[in-house]
Amino acid sequence: MTDFDVFNGDADGICALHQLRLAEPRQSELITGVKRDINLVRRVAAKSGDRVTVLDVSLDKNRDELGRVLGEGASVQYFDHHFAGEIPQSDRLEAHIDTAGDVCTGLLVSRYLKDAFLPWAVTALFGDNLHDAARAAAEPLGLSDEQLAKLERLGTLMNYNGYGSTIDDLYFPPDQLYQKVEPYSDPFEFIETDAAFETLADGFEDDMKRAESVEPVLETDSCAAFVFPCESFSRRVSGVYSNQLARLNPARAHALASQLPGGGYLVSVRAPLQTKSGADELCRQFPTGGGRQAAAGINDLPADQLDAFLAAMQTQFA
Repeated sequence: MTDFDVFNGDADGICALHQLRLAEPRQSELITGVKRDINLVRRVAAKSGDRVTVLDVSLDKNRDELGRVLGEGASVQYFDHHFAGEIPQSDRLEAHIDTAGDVCTGLLVSRYLKDAFLPWAVTALFGDNLHDAARAAAEPLGLSDEQLAKLERLGTLMNYNGYGSTIDDLYFPPDQLYQKVEPYSDPFEFIETDAAFETLADGFEDDMKRAESVEPVLETDSCAAFVFPCESFSRRVSGVYSNQLARLNPARAHALASQLPGGGYLVSVRAPLQTKSGADELCRQFPTGGGRQAAAGINDLPADQLDAFLAAMQTQFA
């Protein structure tokens, strides 16, 4: 029997898997990638009797491959908060899916584990820019403001590490970042002792300074959009800078389009924090688009569709 752990390469995917494996240790084959690499189930070479765990990637985007894995006789445990569509019916599929705007996969896993490792779920919520939900989830822990700020920082940095068009854009491949986190049941110990935290913090500060110098190409009361150059820093910072903009302007939707080497754009969209809805609907109008209600993206928006995207954004969030 082979175990496969399939997980999004962002803070939520890593923190979700980390909680599960703290509770249920397994030697598994890790399958992950950059945050936008969500068609991960295709890489699972499962056979009858194998166990597959899938975390924080859309079931809808992996529907055919999930059917293949189930058809091979493997059992699948699936945790996610993205648009799923119709959930397949199978005795070998255990699905924990909730697409509410204030939920992340790490929180779903925490509920499944009866909050056994709640600080990591709080970290995941902060990483997904769900700050109010993170603070609410953290209430039973009785953390100080300083401790909450540390978990917020950790979630932000882990999420930052997941953004890029290829692994080469990242400071750590997501499977390696998970393996760095793996020994720590306490996130505060990881923050204080592991050099990976400082590496990410230094890179984050440099990239955010460059991001803040970019002027918007669209700015209204309801929308703002930015176009970033074809550089690795643009792709790394796209998600976390979008999150920061959303927090600073909670009534406004935001989009950050980072130019790709092929000429298209990697797009990150954040719905207004006041509504947390509409981002996925906007992005699904374009090829390679998808995500969740509060935060979504387009992996490769053709350059000649940028104006159409900006118009659609204004319509979506009018």
